[in-house]
Amino acid sequence: MSPVTDHPLRYATVNELHARPFPTVTLPSTVALVAFMQPDNPAGRDRSEDLAHLSDLVTRAGGVLPEPGATHYSGALGRSEVKWESHTEFVSYSAFTPGLSPRPFDPAEADVFPKDWRAKAPGLRLISLLLRVEEMPEDESELLAKLEDWFVPESLAASRITEGSGVIAGDFRIDPAGHMRFAVFVKRGTGPRRIGRIVQRLCELETYRTMSMLGLHQARMLTAALNELDPRLTDLVEGLEGEAGGRSPDETLHALLSITAELERLAVGGAFRFGATSAYEAILHQRVSIMGEERLSGRQTFGEFMTRRFDPAMRTVKSAESRLRALSERATRAAELLRTRVEVERSAENQALLESMDRRADLQLRLQHTVEGLSVVAIGYYAVNLCTYLLYPLAKPAGLGKELLTGILVLPVVFLVWLGLRRIRRRFH
Repeated sequence: MSPVTDHPLRYATVNELHARPFPTVTLPSTVALVAFMQPDNPAGRDRSEDLAHLSDLVTRAGGVLPEPGATHYSGALGRSEVKWESHTEFVSYSAFTPGLSPRPFDPAEADVFPKDWRAKAPGLRLISLLLRVEEMPEDESELLAKLEDWFVPESLAASRITEGSGVIAGDFRIDPAGHMRFAVFVKRGTGPRRIGRIVQRLCELETYRTMSMLGLHQARMLTAALNELDPRLTDLVEGLEGEAGGRSPDETLHALLSITAELERLAVGGAFRFGATSAYEAILHQRVSIMGEERLSGRQTFGEFMTRRFDPAMRTVKSAESRLRALSERATRAAELLRTRVEVERSAENQALLESMDRRADLQLRLQHTVEGLSVVAIGYYAVNLCTYLLYPLAKPAGLGKELLTGILVLPVVFLVWLGLRRIRRRFH
């Protein structure tokens, strides 16, 4: 029996499902997350620089270096377990450290990633998150007191998750040290893998929220550009029935094509960011729904926070994208209408030119006929004289005078000349 040949991607496709397992987080623990993103063309960056930066961090701790071309990595970093992921636009580092610092959200907790190492990152810091995982107090008032002490009450979001076995909280504000902060409280006896799933989803929620909000900045710049182009396009469209601002149709068409080209440039420049924003938004809402939130003592849930604070920003992005699309369609339609008008006017001009050419051709034909008539007379005159000289010696003995011979020859000679010229003209036509 011949051996079965596997598809070359069979194992790769299966292994990809298990490439990013949930971390194992013990109770209590501290989690630090940092993400770097290059400001220019992040999707087309040199990913070897990201791997070199990761290798530098792993080398400092004497860990196992990542494989060439890797897109994810997990390994020990001193007392911590580090997890690295290479995404389309950014790279993220997560460090899971057992134990808690005496001071909640101490900035020193982020030093699991050395400051000099962070300064050499091939990109700019986009996300910096500290997450505190501790045991849930028996008394709910004690838990609420901690939340009031740690976070800004006005923007605090907190909820029970996973059937009440955990509580998550955060205010989505950056502290003076430059870190976003979240707290996770879990009941005693909750397994490390379950805690890891909670932590991972909370980290992903913040990561994809941040990445989605990049689209808002792009939308605001786009809106400013559209606010400048919209009146120009409106003026040109309103002038299509007559002379637009004193311009000729050709000048108006050139102006419309210029606006269309600018709109196309804006569409190309924002297509990737708007597409990425839509994808990140979908992932974020999926992560929120998976957590199965329940209200905690009247506090707003993470889902409600996103509905009030995050969704309006996403609607702004979608509105800017829709407005760009609508404006591009308007400019295209206007250019087509004006192009049709220019073509009709040019057709009328061509028709008038053809009629003028027909009149000139008719005049030339009449002139040609006149010239041909004069040519018959001139050629006939010389032909009669030649025939007279030729036949006179023969006519003289017959008693015919020169004048009589000339008179006899005029009509037949002129007729023959006219007939010859007519045949020549017919042959050319």
